[in-house]
Amino acid sequence: MTENHRSMNEPLDSSRRSFLTKLWLLLGGVALAGYSSAVVAFLRPRKTGGTSDDSARIIEAGPVERFHPDSVTAFIRGRFYLCRLDDGGFLAISSKCTHLGCSIPWVEDERRFVCPCHASTFGISGTVLNSPAPRPLDLYPVIIQNNIVRVDTGKAIRRGRFEASQVVYPRKI
Repeated sequence: MTENHRSMNEPLDSSRRSFLTKLWLLLGGVALAGYSSAVVAFLRPRKTGGTSDDSARIIEAGPVERFHPDSVTAFIRGRFYLCRLDDGGFLAISSKCTHLGCSIPWVEDERRFVCPCHASTFGISGTVLNSPAPRPLDLYPVIIQNNIVRVDTGKAIRRGRFEASQVVYPRKI
């Protein structure tokens, strides 16, 4: 009787085993597909700008008079700081550290940008005051038209050092 019982259960056991094997293979295939798509998405180059519309990347900061000499104004949406130097010139400085890309805050009491990740510090013009940052902070082009300051955040300008030609001045009226 036990032999009969065994022979009747064998097809049932093998079909259950076969079903579970197919199920595990299917789940493994789904997991592999998900992992593969994540790897491909990670390795694919990012689209820059996202849109060809200039209005999406040009941020209107405001009238020249709004920004006092020797001041720094944060623009969260554009991820930059608009710096007005002592002589009245403007620089739009990226808020991303050139060492490892951490967001850097302006510390008003110290009159400098301080990276919270590795303590790099930068002056109001973005120059490196304390390493490990290898170069000055990146810039965005500043446009002053009709006494209104605008910043083109479409592409950051990588620079090796600060130069006076990087500063944009309002026209004298």
